Amino acid sequence: MRNLVVALALSVAMPAGAALAETGTQQTSDNPKVQVVLDMVDAWNTQDWDRVVSMFAEDGSLHSMMVDPIVGHEALAARIGHIGAGIEEITLNVRNIGQVGDVVFIERVDEFVYNGHAGAVPVVGVIEINDDGSIQEWREYYDRAELLEAMGIHTDFDAEAR
Repeated sequence: MRNLVVALALSVAMPAGAALAETGTQQTSDNPKVQVVLDMVDAWNTQDWDRVVSMFAEDGSLHSMMVDPIVGHEALAARIGHIGAGIEEITLNVRNIGQVGDVVFIERVDEFVYNGHAGAVPVVGVIEINDDGSIQEWREYYDRAELLEAMGIHTDFDAEAR
């Protein structure tokens, strides 16, 4: 029942495109926490890896839920730099985004070309943002096996970067 309530709250909070304005390739929102997440989407879409890392708090974490979290700028830079080196193209397509309480939820489909292999994976992100606009924790929910297959690889792409 709680999942249904959260889903309904998200659909009411901001259905796809309702409070977002398309400006070129970047979307904008009047909600400051949602805007932080949209800025992060833009950083990924433009492959600005330094900007991606800088948007996290010093002790911020990126947690793909099926692996250990990556904590702090140094660890984030190593992991994002490692995966970024293989990304030829990437587009994080936002389907729905909204804020419930102090948390931003984003549903998206990530399309990419990784080392010559095109793929796409549906993802849900749950993001906690500090009052200063830095990201404290970004939790990612997706099927890891589906991601690896979409990337065209058979072993975990960043085990050595963790």
